[in-house]
Amino acid sequence: MSNTLITFCGDDALRLYVPDRATRFARVCQLEASGCWAEVVPGRRDITVQFDPHAHTPDEAMQILTTALHVPLQHGQETAQTVTIPVQFGGEEGPDLASIAANLNLTEDEVVARLVEHPLQVDMLGFTPGFAYMSGLTDDLEIPRLAQPRQQVPGGSIGLITGQCGLYALPGPGGWPIIGRTTLSLFDARAEQPFRLQPGMRVTLVDAGAP
Repeated sequence: MSNTLITFCGDDALRLYVPDRATRFARVCQLEASGCWAEVVPGRRDITVQFDPHAHTPDEAMQILTTALHVPLQHGQETAQTVTIPVQFGGEEGPDLASIAANLNLTEDEVVARLVEHPLQVDMLGFTPGFAYMSGLTDDLEIPRLAQPRQQVPGGSIGLITGQCGLYALPGPGGWPIIGRTTLSLFDARAEQPFRLQPGMRVTLVDAGAP
């Protein structure tokens, strides 16, 4: 764990930099030391944990987090939940797919085939509520952001940039090229966990238009 780095974020939070292992350690903190943290926020390469300064001194919080790094997940907790998401690619649902394919010298079907070939992993939620950053694509799909972001992207839309997919759980602005859209419900305000996708989950995209 030579790449591990812990720093303070203000008076009541710690940032743990763990490239390539952030999701796993976030689950360790959530499952094994949940009583110690007011909040656990996973990122792509780090996690941030907030503690109660009335319950733990900064040094105690640092020691608890350091100890959590060496706690193995129990049997069965290593297996990530997989969510299958049907997607209508291209057309009105994916207005940028045609231009992406042309720029890559691929057909639209070839781009879609690469997207559905391997499971993706939800690395983190950001920049709008429930927006899922998903890794697992090869970097040879070199897709830049839109020069002019859209003011409104429909909920369920799937964006694509180099190496990542992004799924809009709710409608909102965005600069990702949109390749498709799912009708699967990704948000339920009445649920204990309103957003269907969470960091650490695996996602399998399925072409809803395929025969």
